Amino acid sequence: MSPIRRFDHVGITVRDLDTVTDFFVGLGFEAEGRTVLEGQFLDTVIGIPESRTEMVVLRPPDGGTGLELSRFIRPDHEPGSPDPMPNELGLRNVTFEVDDLQAILDRLAADGYHLLGGVGQYEGVWRMASVRGPEGFIVNLAQRID
Repeated sequence: MSPIRRFDHVGITVRDLDTVTDFFVGLGFEAEGRTVLEGQFLDTVIGIPESRTEMVVLRPPDGGTGLELSRFIRPDHEPGSPDPMPNELGLRNVTFEVDDLQAILDRLAADGYHLLGGVGQYEGVWRMASVRGPEGFIVNLAQRID
C-alpha cells in the first residue's frame, strides 16, 4: 500500500492575492478559506524565521485537489522570472480539465488573458490550450473530446 493517501493541494506564492484568487474563482474554483498565518508552526514548516503570510485555499466544486495561494507579508516575496517559459526549471503550470474550452478562453480573453500559442488537439481525445495567468504562471485547460 502506498504511503500517499491523496494529493491535497498545490501552493503558489503570489504578489496580488485578490487578483489571483479572482482569476481562479472565475475558472470555477470555490474559496475554502482565507487566513493569515504566522508563528512557530509556519516558521518551522517553511524554514523562514518570523514569517507571516496571508493565504487562500481554493478547491474545485467536486472537492478535489486544491490550490493554496499565499502572499508573504514578512519577509517580502522574492521576484521570479516575470514571464517564465514552459522549459524553465521549476513549477511552471497547472492543468485543469474543463467542459467548454472555447467559452473559458473567450471569457479569459475578455479579461485580458491570452493564449501562449493556439488550441491543440491530441490524438482525437483532448483539445488543450495554455493561457498566461496573473503574475506570469501558465494555466493549461484541457477538454476531453468524446
